[in-house]
Amino acid sequence: MFKSEFLNEIHSRGFIYQSSEIEELDKLMNKKSIVGYIGFDPTTDSLHIGSLVQLMLLFWMQHYDHQPIALMGGGTTLIGDPSGKDKSRKILSKKEIENNISKIKSTFNYFINFKKNAKITNNYEWLADLNYISFLREIGQKITINKMLTFDSVKSRLDREQPLSFLEFNYMLLQAYDFLYLNKKFNCILQLGGSDQWGNIVSGIDLIKKTINKKAYAITSPLITNSDGSKMGKTASGAIWLDKNKLNDFDFYQYWRNVNDQDVPKFLKLFTTLSLSEIQKLSKLQDQEINEAKKILSYEITKICRGEESANTAHDISKNVFDNKIIDKRIKSQEIKFKDLSSSQFNIIDALESLNLVKSRSEAKRILKSKGVKVDDLIFKDNEFSLRKYAKKNSKIKISVGKKKIGIIKVK
Repeated sequence: MFKSEFLNEIHSRGFIYQSSEIEELDKLMNKKSIVGYIGFDPTTDSLHIGSLVQLMLLFWMQHYDHQPIALMGGGTTLIGDPSGKDKSRKILSKKEIENNISKIKSTFNYFINFKKNAKITNNYEWLADLNYISFLREIGQKITINKMLTFDSVKSRLDREQPLSFLEFNYMLLQAYDFLYLNKKFNCILQLGGSDQWGNIVSGIDLIKKTINKKAYAITSPLITNSDGSKMGKTASGAIWLDKNKLNDFDFYQYWRNVNDQDVPKFLKLFTTLSLSEIQKLSKLQDQEINEAKKILSYEITKICRGEESANTAHDISKNVFDNKIIDKRIKSQEIKFKDLSSSQFNIIDALESLNLVKSRSEAKRILKSKGVKVDDLIFKDNEFSLRKYAKKNSKIKISVGKKKIGIIKVK
């Protein structure tokens, strides 16, 4: 469909949802290298897999010799983005934001090479010193409230009669200004983002046109959901973090290992660099054979997000635990003395909590009631919650929650 390699690749893999004048952009990208950017607001100290689509877009840009810019929203995070949100974000301090940025930066190294032509920058550098009066005179007059109210990110909040503060209304102005600034400084002509960013990106295109009479372009990606309609990356146990310090390699790998069968082809296209012909072959696998495709999916995504060593480790642990039925010593564990192993001192609920297999004791009780916990591969049914009958001195008790979470109690 497209002549440029980048657009052809991301179109074939399902990354494109909305775009502006994409035929013109295609001709341009087919002739020369361009500069494009994606913004990331550091609201936490790690990105999660909800950002994976955008990270892969940065990867593909550089892969096809275009220059990607990862923009950290150190300034805009002080305001809060209303896009796609039901309520205002918590306002973070400058120190909290700086700490988040310092931890997030390392994640980008897995996707783009800053020693080549990629850049990372922080919009606090230019937003912090803006003169508000001058900003309103220069920028405010070029973006109308009328148009703002038509964008879904704003309209949905107002339609539900949910508060939208003036602080957040300014976010669109600031993001538009970011695009203008990057266009002037780096000749950046393309902004990519999630579909909820469409209004903000288009405002930037309009501002560039009205201010310096130059063309700029937009591409947004669809909201990625699981086949059951749930938001990808959000689980009962929390977000699937990209930072291994917040989620270990094995648990990260297991998340992908246990996705719905119907999601495997989509995730292979979006989150791996396997060729489309190979993905097509894997997508034809069904029933038990689909597990082989899931193993490849899990390995490839872990390799991209965490590195080859992490992928190999997670794969080995998974193989030991599930295929060879071996208790791998690298699985998270907790030591307990045999004499303390009673329903009153240390029971199954204590074990689930200490191994971080649940978020709370109430969640543990709920999962136990629904028969979602296994001890040594058997469904746990003891009404007293005792682990004593599973233990003897110098033994190991394997505890599983669902298909993904596993921990070991070492009895001394």
